[in-house]
Amino acid sequence: MTLPPPSAPHELPPPELVEDAAGLERMIAALASEREIAVDTEADSFYHYQERVCLVQVTSGGRDWLIDPLRGLDIRPLGAMLADPERIKVFHDGEYDILILKRQFGFRFANLFDTRIAAAALGMEAPGLAAVVHERYGFELDKSQQRSDWSRRPLTREQVVYARLDTHYLVPLMHAFASELEQRGRMPILRGECERLVALEPAEKSFHPDEFLRIKGARRLSLAEMRVLRELFVLREEHARARDLPPFKVLAPQAMLDLAQAQPTSLRTLERFVPPGVQRRIGNEIVAAIQREGLDSSLVLNRRVLLRLAEVRPAARLDLAKIDGLLPWQVALFGDELLGVVQGFARDLAAGRIELRRRGRR
Repeated sequence: MTLPPPSAPHELPPPELVEDAAGLERMIAALASEREIAVDTEADSFYHYQERVCLVQVTSGGRDWLIDPLRGLDIRPLGAMLADPERIKVFHDGEYDILILKRQFGFRFANLFDTRIAAAALGMEAPGLAAVVHERYGFELDKSQQRSDWSRRPLTREQVVYARLDTHYLVPLMHAFASELEQRGRMPILRGECERLVALEPAEKSFHPDEFLRIKGARRLSLAEMRVLRELFVLREEHARARDLPPFKVLAPQAMLDLAQAQPTSLRTLERFVPPGVQRRIGNEIVAAIQREGLDSSLVLNRRVLLRLAEVRPAARLDLAKIDGLLPWQVALFGDELLGVVQGFARDLAAGRIELRRRGRR
């Protein structure tokens, strides 16, 4: 199938806004005979604690639609189209879009083509959409709205232009990439990755204090610094949830690392590490977290866990995960040392040294 060359962004007619049930019905009717449908989403993860789908973009047959679920529109009728195995759904770097649509609306997917995966499989050094469109068609896509607040209404003209271009060129890109992938024997790469996307399931949003170890650089800290970082991590989560903000907008990861290392103990010294607004809102709580008592040995390993280690005698790190009461952060920080202690205990037991100690205490 040969498609005409796509029009430049400035030559395109305005997209069609879908803000009510009647508009959604008209769009679905227009798509009834279409077999190739490009899809994208915009969410508000940079502005809210619990992200929401704020816009769904759809392109097919050369027409662009912007569907607005924040207008009170029930977009679940889209589900049948997305799950239809007879229609190709084209995404560009669609993992995030698929997960958020599954999480919020329970949508299922079938027969996907991801143009970013295709571009990477073809060896393109810059597989982002703007770079791909520029290389293939010579058009410049304005990406200035990438971190725009999509939860605000009304949408700005710049947001509308940006959003429609996220899907407008995906179908012709799919055709070009599909031909090249077949010629170069790389279509199985795309198919395998798209099957992985179809099978993805969203994880429940949860919080665990020990996830502070995922912060880049956390594992290079000393134990005392890690304790401070964990306290700041918990404090940040509490304020993010209460203020409906993404955690990084409460306290940036790098700021938490710097605080954990420097451990300022007054508001005056705190100002070197956080912006004035952060200092005003939670400065006292940050200082209080840093000034809390040192790490008690029972928080590292309590007596009950020590007894379980002596009974089970784990031989590998995988075995440590089965010890009731031993937390992931303890395994991450002390796993190798614990295994060494257990091995030493086993040697002492075999040599009779532990038995002698027990008799000596009677």
